[in-house]
Amino acid sequence: MAAGASRIYVSHLAGVAVFDPNGDQVGRVRDLVAMLRLAGRPPRVLGLVVEVVTRRRIFLPMTRVTGVESGQVITTGVVNMRRFEQRPTETLVLGELLDRTVRIVETGEQVTVLDVAMGQLPARREWEIAKVFVRRGKSGALRRRGETLTVDWSAVTGFSLEEHGQGAENLLATFEQLRPADLANVLHHLSAKRRGEVAAALDDERLADVLEELPDDDQVEILGKLKEERAADVLEAMDPDDAADLLSELPERDKERMLALMRPREAADMRRLMSYEEGSAGGLMTTEPIVLRPDATVADALARVRNQDLTPALAAQVYVCRPPDETPTGRYLGTIHFQRLLRDPPFTLVGAAVDTDLRPLRPETPLPVVAGHLATYNLLAAPVVDEGGSLLGAVTVDDVLDHLLPHDWRERELYGGVNIPEVGGGR
Repeated sequence: MAAGASRIYVSHLAGVAVFDPNGDQVGRVRDLVAMLRLAGRPPRVLGLVVEVVTRRRIFLPMTRVTGVESGQVITTGVVNMRRFEQRPTETLVLGELLDRTVRIVETGEQVTVLDVAMGQLPARREWEIAKVFVRRGKSGALRRRGETLTVDWSAVTGFSLEEHGQGAENLLATFEQLRPADLANVLHHLSAKRRGEVAAALDDERLADVLEELPDDDQVEILGKLKEERAADVLEAMDPDDAADLLSELPERDKERMLALMRPREAADMRRLMSYEEGSAGGLMTTEPIVLRPDATVADALARVRNQDLTPALAAQVYVCRPPDETPTGRYLGTIHFQRLLRDPPFTLVGAAVDTDLRPLRPETPLPVVAGHLATYNLLAAPVVDEGGSLLGAVTVDDVLDHLLPHDWRERELYGGVNIPEVGGGR
């Protein structure tokens, strides 16, 4: 849709690539910034919030947007790389306007905002939000033909009021294709109120994946806003090592209350992980690697590896142990790496194909030694075995990196690889 077109629905801009005039990608649109005005006047669109390749969010004024067409945004090529900070007079369109409950001025009927449309003023480079796409009835109601309609901005009222209990289904629909790490970045930049509402609208598995990618403070804040029973369910859905790290951030009373609400098996895993020293192999490991008995076949192993819920690091190898199959297992016999599984016939017993050359890690092994072990032998994961020879879990390279990087690495801006001119001064 060309820049002079009459209507562009903002939800269609979420995640759209932003390019400079040379065709080099600057980043992706994550939100729009608008300024509400009095007397029913349409809000002026000030600019776009763009996430550049370093995950830094910057402000791109609409005056530097030369085109919005074919699913992409074109800029003048000169971008201020200063991190975006929302001002008190500004409103995030996707983050704060979608899912609001407003009223139609003429009838007083309550409607829910599904989307808004912006247009460029004739002969000017200014953009404003002129149309609102709404649904009759309460948010979450079944959509039936005739329930949705598009009205002028001036035909509704209620955008300027702070709303409690604002839903999140349309905001989530806008970002439903995002990876957990990217959705976590979206949540991190929302207000605390909206962050809680979006978290409440996510299902347990999706929220668990997103929590694992958030800074500690955001994790604790979101968990504290959930009902206790649901908080326990989300903790159970998280990777055990990440859940244990989050529980360790809670006050002792809250931690014990969460553990009491969890299933006994899950709670036992959490207590075991929290008993190890932080930064040791035991503290870093997950208690849910792929474990097989020696009489299982290569076909059985490949079936387990195909589980789409496994991370690539955990799916890279299976661990062969005597029963019981859950950690702590019976005696650990060895590891089979994925490439070996691809080379051997499907009927081969895994007990005959194990690699016993590499010694497993002990739970007290410190982080630098764990990192060196993975680097030396080019491993994505390594088994952790206790004195009795039982497999306790596995340390994966992603968790090692997570602990080697600075504590605030998720919030830091790394400038390597960005080739965009920077303009001094504020906006």
